Amino acid sequence: LISSFLALILIFLVLRSLEENVVYFFSPSEINKKTNISFNSKIRVGGLVKIDSVKKNDTSVNFIITDLKKEIVVSYNGLLPNLFSEGKGVIAEGKLKDKKYLIADKILAKHDENYMPPEVSKALENSNN
Repeated sequence: LISSFLALILIFLVLRSLEENVVYFFSPSEINKKTNISFNSKIRVGGLVKIDSVKKNDTSVNFIITDLKKEIVVSYNGLLPNLFSEGKGVIAEGKLKDKKYLIADKILAKHDENYMPPEVSKALENSNN
């Protein structure tokens, strides 16, 4: 009886820990549609870097991620990946300030000109339907 109780507590703690470390992926259109989105949880937003949207200053870079229907402004403090460029696929991880503004703490860029993250590819396909 005691061992099964300890096992249940252990399973609960493991599941709780996993739940706290999950980072959900959304496209800008999905964020716009959601009514119960959390502004305290980390999320990933993916799409294309909008052409002529990258603005750099001394400490940060701002750019727009689009899924060709909706857009979200991203603010990031740090070095961008070498493969980051306008018109290419990108995933930004961070917290939403509101439904149109993400403060990112990580930027993930595509690997080569033929690769696009599956989540981004699927989001773009869905936005064209």
